[in-house]
Amino acid sequence: MTAALSQPPTIMPNPAGASPALAQWFAAKAAHPDALIFFRMGDFYELFFGDAEAAAAALAIALTARGSHDGAPVPMCGVPVASAESYLARLIRAGFRVAIAEQMEDPRAKRGAKTPIDRAVVRLVTPGTLLEEGLLDATRPNRLLALAAGDETRDDVQVGAAWLDISTGDFRTSAVPSADLPALLAALDPAEILAAPGIALGDWAARRAPEDAAPPPPAAARGAIAASFAVASLDAFGHFSDLEAMAAALALAYVRRTQAGALPHLAPPAPQGQRGTMLIDAATRASLEILRARDGGTKHTLFAAVQRTATAAGGRLLAEWLAAPLTDAAAIIARQESWAWLLATPRLAEHLRGAIRGAPDLARALARLSLGRAAPRDLAAVRDALAAARAAATLLDEAGRDGEAATPPPLLEAVRAALRPAPDLAARLAQALAESLPARLEEGGVIAPGFDAALDEARRLRDETRQVIAALQHDLATRYGVSGLKIRHHAQLGYVIEVAAAAVAKLTDHPDLIMRQGMANGARFTSSELADLDRRITEAAARAMARERELFAALVAETCQIAEALAACAGALARLDVLLGAAALAAGGGWCRPVIREDSAFRVTAGRHPVVEAALAGKARFVPNDCDLSPERRVLLLTGPNMAGKSTYLRQNALAAILAQAGLPVPAASAEIGIVDKLFSRVGGADDLARGQSTFMVEMTETAAILRQAGPHSLIVIDEIGRGTATLDGLAIAWAVLEALHTEIRARCIFATHFHELARLTAELPRLSPHTMRVVEHKGSVVFLHEVIAGVAGRSWGVHVARLAGVPASVVRRAGDVLAALERRAAGLTTDAELPLFAAAENAKAETAHPPPPLSPVLSALTAIDPDQLSPKEALETLYRMREILADAALSEGI
Repeated sequence: MTAALSQPPTIMPNPAGASPALAQWFAAKAAHPDALIFFRMGDFYELFFGDAEAAAAALAIALTARGSHDGAPVPMCGVPVASAESYLARLIRAGFRVAIAEQMEDPRAKRGAKTPIDRAVVRLVTPGTLLEEGLLDATRPNRLLALAAGDETRDDVQVGAAWLDISTGDFRTSAVPSADLPALLAALDPAEILAAPGIALGDWAARRAPEDAAPPPPAAARGAIAASFAVASLDAFGHFSDLEAMAAALALAYVRRTQAGALPHLAPPAPQGQRGTMLIDAATRASLEILRARDGGTKHTLFAAVQRTATAAGGRLLAEWLAAPLTDAAAIIARQESWAWLLATPRLAEHLRGAIRGAPDLARALARLSLGRAAPRDLAAVRDALAAARAAATLLDEAGRDGEAATPPPLLEAVRAALRPAPDLAARLAQALAESLPARLEEGGVIAPGFDAALDEARRLRDETRQVIAALQHDLATRYGVSGLKIRHHAQLGYVIEVAAAAVAKLTDHPDLIMRQGMANGARFTSSELADLDRRITEAAARAMARERELFAALVAETCQIAEALAACAGALARLDVLLGAAALAAGGGWCRPVIREDSAFRVTAGRHPVVEAALAGKARFVPNDCDLSPERRVLLLTGPNMAGKSTYLRQNALAAILAQAGLPVPAASAEIGIVDKLFSRVGGADDLARGQSTFMVEMTETAAILRQAGPHSLIVIDEIGRGTATLDGLAIAWAVLEALHTEIRARCIFATHFHELARLTAELPRLSPHTMRVVEHKGSVVFLHEVIAGVAGRSWGVHVARLAGVPASVVRRAGDVLAALERRAAGLTTDAELPLFAAAENAKAETAHPPPPLSPVLSALTAIDPDQLSPKEALETLYRMREILADAALSEGI
């Protein structure tokens, strides 16, 4: 979760009597009261009053004062324009929104003017509207989500959702039951949410934007969207419910407000109702650590374990596939066929990886270009991405010619078709842009030499003034036949011709020359040609920059004209990257292409947990296990001790379903997966103190969600139901839940428990299959083999686990005594009404009053021996010594 949105202080000084510049600040603040105002003043963005105090604290920069207002100094802090992006990133992460007020006039043109430089807010920077690379996670989408609620008086309340990523142009909509909204939020993980206060956001409430989130009526919403994409009707893009249209219009209006009326390049909205994805609720995502670990990091996650992508866009797409596995078998198989084909063409796959490795982020560069906030390197990103795409397309064109494989499958054919969107633009950018580009256009050097004659001339005048003057001097000396002619610069006259007295008369006869100054030893002349040279040299730098801006703007405009084709190319590069990564994953060995079925099959042979296996790499071997949840044995009851691997087994099978339906390889020898429509994982427990919920309450809430939402096509992995309450209560709840899953819901399920009594249900529940974690006892110690076998655990081994955890030996011994007594009572071997549960204190007192007798000499000697350290000879000598001690003891006692 991101931090809650921070608010600048709401108490504002009275704007009356403000200076002209400060009056502009007050106007910007009135328009954006919930944002910090970055007020451009020269080379700095300045912040004033409460904004300055909040920003200085968040950025750890000096808080000073500038002038006075209403009789008091004005608090102020500032950040350099050149490094503003890094400060923006820190403020956004701290939860602030920032309104950027730019200078709309050239300060040089206002010198001496009595009115201030015109300024205006050109952008509102919010968590969901970020564009700069420094503010974005390269491998994660940055989504803005808008929600529109339906009729709350109905039992089946629907919520319209529209989410877009302005950094890539992705734009989608959906309508879901209100009960499924938490799962949608968990899947999208939006950076910012537009929602009316009446829409409950739960854990995502901190991301609600402080905006009026009332969507327009359906008709107005449809019209606004159609106008935004220059079509007659929204129906041109598919079927949208009224709620979807309202949410989409709300999102578009918000983007316009944050971008000062402009819209970035966006793909037309795509309704997602026709493309099914696996429902995974927030608790399940947290339990399985798909994209983010419980500690908030990304290292030990499914994404990290399977990522083999080479580009940022590929990483984002892989994350999207893992977050939203498909339920369309044909679409899943299309992905499988593509990476399997690449796996079968290793040389081609290697060359394709080389072609796209490090390809720039075309989608995000295109977004900045479309909003007029492009840097030179964004155009270079387009150039280099198109070069990588062209190289990949050429390789795919040649597929099959070297005998490796036949024509690529349909998905790769579509990728190939999208990889050559604009050959003319690619050639023009390659010719126009310099090889090494500055970060900002103002630094110059963006356009390559030789591309534009006018720019080259301006640069020549700017950079080679001496050479230009020398060449002109030689030309004029030849033209006028005066070898001693010199061109010199005079402070008042500018560039002039100087000649000796003997040549003055010769130059006076030329009508194109004007004598400006006579001297004792010569004269100075000027001409229209020299005046033009003077003007051109003086203006050369400005002209070079202006011409470079003009050429840059023309290249940006040419690029934006084919934005849709470029966006398709960006998507194709990302898909190719993910498919190549999947092939590389499968090529590593031990990963299979699962068989996708429409029925309720679920069979995994020698499956493994990819994250745990990656963590164990080089340290230990992961023990693979089978899992068979076929219809006739769809509920697997798993018993066994803690630390034996139950939780790992549960999670690895849930992850197998995610990977299979994402269209990716599965870590197993083989797998058959019937489409899972909803996945639930109740593994591990945690309380929620912030909302006053105990571990048991959280457990029951999540269990209730499973029982209400799961169906015959769901997959459920559930661990230790009922452990958070009294033993009999817990057993009763676990018993009832197991029966419901088996008989009423009829879902595929792995049900792990410590209640071994549940194994008695096998006779009553015909599709219940009891299994246990294999454990052996060796020399008084328990050894966990991490193998799942048929049967039921004979005991829990909890006391042994306590000893392994370092519980003091006295406590472990006491626990063993109590356990033995409880087991005798359960078996009916004792009729004692009371168990010695509280005898520990009395025993301790007795041991204090009557200390235990000393050990016998033999036992003392045995205790001091470490058998593992004895050589055979030493062991024999020890045995003889024991006999002597025993003989001495017998003699001393008269035996």
